[in-house]
Amino acid sequence: GFVTLIGRPNSGKSTLLNNLLGEKISIVSNKPQTTRHKILGIHTQKEGQIVFIDTPGIHKPGYELNRRMMQAVHDALENVNLILLLVDATTRFGNGDRFVLDLIKKQGMNTILLLNKIDLLNKVKLLPLIDFYSKQFEFIDIIPISALKGDNLRFLIKKVFDYVPEGDSFFSESQYTDCSERFLTAEMVREKVLHYTREEIPYSSIVAVSHFEEEKNPIVHIYCDIFVEKKSQRKILIGSHGEKIKAIGIDSRIEIERLLGKQVYLNLFVRVKPKWRNDPKLLDQLLSPYR
Repeated sequence: GFVTLIGRPNSGKSTLLNNLLGEKISIVSNKPQTTRHKILGIHTQKEGQIVFIDTPGIHKPGYELNRRMMQAVHDALENVNLILLLVDATTRFGNGDRFVLDLIKKQGMNTILLLNKIDLLNKVKLLPLIDFYSKQFEFIDIIPISALKGDNLRFLIKKVFDYVPEGDSFFSESQYTDCSERFLTAEMVREKVLHYTREEIPYSSIVAVSHFEEEKNPIVHIYCDIFVEKKSQRKILIGSHGEKIKAIGIDSRIEIERLLGKQVYLNLFVRVKPKWRNDPKLLDQLLSPYR
């Protein structure tokens, strides 16, 4: 069956997907709006196959990029068998949570609530929290989890199999995503950009693979363009004497080599593209997980 993960930014959707698969396909950071795409993660075991769909955090769109991110969320709610709503159990319920619940109600679909980050929660608060959410919506189940620590994830998988239909597998047993290696490579570089840069840069940057050559060569040659909106951002990203972009490249290469199972030669170029977040043509080129 097909199962969509939704929630507010930083609720832990990508961490959960990676932990469920045992593979890193969705990048993670402590900054909101890290996930920009609808990403498929395929979990297969003897009981069957679950196709998880990771989505961007639900937020108010301010740019064409953000509008497309929210459209990805709505698309991911169509023609699926089950919704998993992730909530950060350590944060106070607010208007954003109400907006997400209203969206769920409009779908009228089986939904399991996952109270995430219970490893950080005072345990005496858990039962009152479950009671509160049970009064907000008719969830078919409420499961406390820790996506990071792996708490209750086996139980979650068992519950998901209870609610998805029988049928043929859509993907082979060895496949864990339908995203291209070029896309995953670009996302790994973007994750390091998020890690190493200041608050201004993450939302103003995007990564595109301009060259990816691995055939007939034991070393994979990869060239990536990192687009920012201002010259000042380019300077920040490169860093003093190029130290920051060098650190981004080193850390990215380690993860990409783990992904590809080969030695990688990685070249990064920082380019200024004003207002790229509102450029539909460029976004068409950059936002596909299959490019």
